[in-house]
Amino acid sequence: MIIRTSAPARAALIGNPSDGYFGKTISFAFSDFRAEVTLWESPDLTILPTRRDGLRYDSLDALVQDVSLFGYYGGVRLLKAAIKTFHAYAQKNGITLDRRNFTIRSESTIPGLVGMAGSSAIVTAAYRALMSFYGVTIPKPELANIVRATEEQELGIAAGLQDRVIQIYGGLVYMDFDRKLLEGRGWGDYVPLDPALLPPLYVAYRTDLSEASSVYHNSLKARYNAGDKAVVDAMRFWADITEEARGCLERGDHKRLSELMDANFDKRVEVSHVSEENKRMVAVARSCGASAKFTGSGGAIVGVCPDDDTFARLEAALGKLKVKVLRPHVAPAEP
Repeated sequence: MIIRTSAPARAALIGNPSDGYFGKTISFAFSDFRAEVTLWESPDLTILPTRRDGLRYDSLDALVQDVSLFGYYGGVRLLKAAIKTFHAYAQKNGITLDRRNFTIRSESTIPGLVGMAGSSAIVTAAYRALMSFYGVTIPKPELANIVRATEEQELGIAAGLQDRVIQIYGGLVYMDFDRKLLEGRGWGDYVPLDPALLPPLYVAYRTDLSEASSVYHNSLKARYNAGDKAVVDAMRFWADITEEARGCLERGDHKRLSELMDANFDKRVEVSHVSEENKRMVAVARSCGASAKFTGSGGAIVGVCPDDDTFARLEAALGKLKVKVLRPHVAPAEP
């Protein structure tokens, strides 16, 4: 039997990056890009390399560009880490895994390092395949924690919980990462919302602005832990506008939601470094009549795009910056 599983890209609608700091966010999963994992029984346990693990390039320049954007590691390390932590979870919880071996591989169409959660999508899809193969069920909130721990503890990939939550839940989700909840039961309050509440949106990205999320989060974490007032206040601000944005969705106030999304990005510029290229991408999108904020840590933006005329202006103006633009299709909620 061949098992095929997947996990979609995600975009933070509002509130990021407060999810790593006991804040609140609203995110949606979208199916235009996704990571896929294929697994089947085999005599040996085999992990097949992905395109990111390739050792053949068209030229020296191509190798240098690839390493500059994506580093020295590909998808194999993500699959190895997922398998290792899945085994540890089974042992810790007294789950006996039969001694069958398997071959596993992953592929992803999610643009790398532009804030669409490509790494966590591969790990999430791998967990779904392993759970199916061994007949193991892990509750969604717990699975989100495990996927995050797999990346942070095994691979040193720093990021908040929202990526893992939205890719595991699917659809549109409001998340409250209240400290008491996280330190008490181990997970926050995750509330699925009706995707029909969303206004018309766009997502735009430029892969040559890629940057590992850890670069951003490591600096922010250090300042937050040191009690930097600007950062602490920003986390509270992002949590507050997320709560207001939820109300905007529920009553259909798309104008105010747009303003809040803009404010989300503007506050980020106040408290941390944002490259001129990223700021220009946001400014151009806004000049076309759309709102704009990062989907994650940079390289991709999301915003309200009210009509087809605005979208056409976005495509034309951002296209001059080599930025690709799409209307995202929200992925269905996971059962």
